[in-house]
Amino acid sequence: MNAPRRALVLIDVQQEYFDGPLNIQYPSRDESLANILRALDVAAQTDMPVVAVRHEYPEGAPVFAAGSAGWELHPEVERRIGPTARRVVKNHSDIFASTGLAEWFRENGTNTLTLVGYMTNNCVLSTSAAAEPLGFTIEVLSDATGAVHLANEAGTASARQVHETLMALLHSNWAAVATTEAWASAATNDDRLVKSDLVTSATRGGTAAR
Repeated sequence: MNAPRRALVLIDVQQEYFDGPLNIQYPSRDESLANILRALDVAAQTDMPVVAVRHEYPEGAPVFAAGSAGWELHPEVERRIGPTARRVVKNHSDIFASTGLAEWFRENGTNTLTLVGYMTNNCVLSTSAAAEPLGFTIEVLSDATGAVHLANEAGTASARQVHETLMALLHSNWAAVATTEAWASAATNDDRLVKSDLVTSATRGGTAAR
């Protein structure tokens, strides 16, 4: 198989997830941010394109309001991405809807998207699923993404439960899930990350449940 042509995609690494009601709970914000910055270093070393996606709602919205403090990218990310990164504003959970990114990736020969950022249980999940019919290979860095605690009429789940469950789910079908260091090695050597598949994951899951 041909070597992957990667782009590093930063999804919504915005202040809302550090100082707002959507504070990332697992992995810790400090851990995931450090790994996002590490991924940016690898991208710079390998001349990998970087896309910085930012979620935006109209002014006055409770979160991600255009121009608000929570709407801003984390200052460490802002300092690192530089003028060459492609900056995109989105209004939906996946990065492709009404952004032109799918066309931009194709025009630049990109076939593999490495996702970091927030949240595991929303935009990372949605983007991974949306990429399948578009033909892109997805990689998700498990320690450079994060989730929040959830509670609603359907039940409750800790951020750790949410994150770890979704990492296993993603790796079973939509994405190759890896740590930042494992990905860094693969990216430096132009190697592919290998994901599982649904049948294998289900079979192993059934064995583990006995």
